[in-house]
Amino acid sequence: MNVRELMTTAPITVQPDATLGEVAVLMKQEDCGSIPVVEDGRLVGIVTDRDIVIRGVAAGSDPKTQRVSTVMSADPVTIRPDDDLADAEKVMADRQIRRLPVVENGKLVGIIVTAQIARAADKRKVGETIKEISEPTSGRASHARG
Repeated sequence: MNVRELMTTAPITVQPDATLGEVAVLMKQEDCGSIPVVEDGRLVGIVTDRDIVIRGVAAGSDPKTQRVSTVMSADPVTIRPDDDLADAEKVMADRQIRRLPVVENGKLVGIIVTAQIARAADKRKVGETIKEISEPTSGRASHARG
């Protein structure tokens, strides 16, 4: 299975000139802890709730005027839509990230989150289990008679 099959297309994004306050409100509305930063369709960074707090507010910045571009992580880790889901899972585990931007030709085309991968894994396990249960075992006779 590839990333394209599970990713969320058209994720919520912000521009680099958005204020920390605007992004924090958006994070609350969307119930997420990170948002891709996009300029002209191109991914230029990612901002996390931790970036806002540690690099912004705790550093003395005013969230109403401080721009996302000053606290975001530039050049975030990304994956391509045609990459295998196992690759996305490995990148996320190795980098300890829960949201992975999906980029094609420099443009943000989606985002994949750990919950999507976990649900897909559960469905695959359930499907495999049902298949195993449903397949007759060779050499085993049915003793369901009473």
